[in-house]
Amino acid sequence: MDNSKAVMITNSLPGENKFVKLDDCTINYDDKGIGTIPVIFIHGFPFNKTSWQPQMDFMKSKTRVIAYDIRGFGNSTSGREKESISLFADDLIEFMDSLGIQTAVVCGLSMGGYVILNAVSKYSSRFEAIVLCDTQCIADTPEVKQKRIQSTSQIMSGKIKEFAEGFMKNLFSMEVLESGQELKDLVRSMILSTSSLTITRTLKALAQRHEMCSILKDIALPSLIICGNEDKLTPLAQSEYLHKNISNSELRIIKSAGHLSNLEQPEEFNSYLSEFYAALNKQ
Repeated sequence: MDNSKAVMITNSLPGENKFVKLDDCTINYDDKGIGTIPVIFIHGFPFNKTSWQPQMDFMKSKTRVIAYDIRGFGNSTSGREKESISLFADDLIEFMDSLGIQTAVVCGLSMGGYVILNAVSKYSSRFEAIVLCDTQCIADTPEVKQKRIQSTSQIMSGKIKEFAEGFMKNLFSMEVLESGQELKDLVRSMILSTSSLTITRTLKALAQRHEMCSILKDIALPSLIICGNEDKLTPLAQSEYLHKNISNSELRIIKSAGHLSNLEQPEEFNSYLSEFYAALNKQ
C-alpha cells in the first residue's frame, strides 16, 4: 500500500472532527486521550463515528481512543474505488499508517466487525487485540442478499425514510422499541444523514462480502466478543460461534440489548470493554 499520499489535515477543534487524506478519500475522525496502544472504534451500517460517543467519553481517561467515519459515511468522502469490506479493511491500515499507529486494539460493531475480521486475515501483526460486537463471520445467505437488493431498489426510488423505519424495527431490544424514543431519534438521524448512494453501494458490498469463518482458527489475538441477547440481525448464536472458534476469546452477553448493544446498554458495554483493556495491560 502506497502511503506517500497520506497527508494530515486537521481543523482547530482539539481531538474532534479531524481529517486525514488517504489515497482516494478523506477520512473524518475523533482522537482523544493519551496512550501507547490506542483503541480504534469502527462503526456499523449505516451509521457513523458518533455511534461510539459513549465509549469514547468513557475510555478517553484510560487511553487514547479513536473513532472514524468509514469512507462515504459521516463526514468522510467516498473516493473512486468500489466499496467492499476488503477495501474498508485496507482503509483501516492506511488510516493507522497515516496517524503513525503501528498496532492498536480495534473494536467494531456489525459491519465494523466484518472489517476487523477481513483486516486480521491480511494484517494480523497490526493488532494487539480485537473486540467483535454484534457481528458474525458468515457471508449473506441468498435470502439476506435478496432483502439487500430490495432495500437498494426502495432507496433508489426515493423512499429512504421508509427504509430507515423498516431497518430500525430490527435494531433494538423490546425495551428500546417501547420506551427509548431518544435513542431511536438519534439512530434515525444517523441513517438519514447518510447519503442514499453510500447506503446502496454499501448494501451491495455487504451482499458480496466473503465468509470469514474459515480464518477464526488462525486468530491468536486476545478477543472480546460482545452481543445483545435480543440481537435480531446478528443473533447470539453467531457470537457463540465466534467464541467457540477463536481460541483466545471471551464472550459477554448484554441483557435487554439488541443489535446496538453499545448504545442500548452503554454502562454494561463500557465495563466489559474497560475490563478487557485493563487485562491486556497486565499481560
